[in-house]
Amino acid sequence: MFLPKWPWRRNGINDSYSSPRGKDRKSMNRLLASVNIFVEPSQKQHVVTALSELNSIEEVYEVAGEYDIVSLVSASCLEEFRDVLQKKIMKIKGIKSTITTIILEPHKGPKCSQKNVTVSTLK
Repeated sequence: MFLPKWPWRRNGINDSYSSPRGKDRKSMNRLLASVNIFVEPSQKQHVVTALSELNSIEEVYEVAGEYDIVSLVSASCLEEFRDVLQKKIMKIKGIKSTITTIILEPHKGPKCSQKNVTVSTLK
C-alpha cells in the first residue's frame, strides 16, 4: 500500500486521550486509523496475538464479514503511521493485505466520551 509523504502534519483526534492500555497520551495529538486486515485462516490467532503486542495498536477485533481482523491504530503523524503499517503490521506472518481508513472526526463511541475532544484541521 502506498501512502504519500504529505508536507503537512496531521494532528490526531483527542489531545486529552488516554489509551485503553493505560498509556497516558495527554498533551499529544494523535492520528487514528482503522486498519482492516485480511489474514491466512491458519494464522488468525498468531496475527491477533502479534497485533495485540504492538504499542501503536489501540484496539483489535476479530470480525465476521469481508475482513478477518479490524484494528484501531494510533500514531503521532502520517509518517509514523506509515512506518507502523509497513514495518510492523505488514511484517506479521499471516497478513495477506490491509485496507486503511483514516478517522477524521469521531461522532459517537469511546473516543468521544471524554471531554475536550478536538480535531485539528490539516495544516
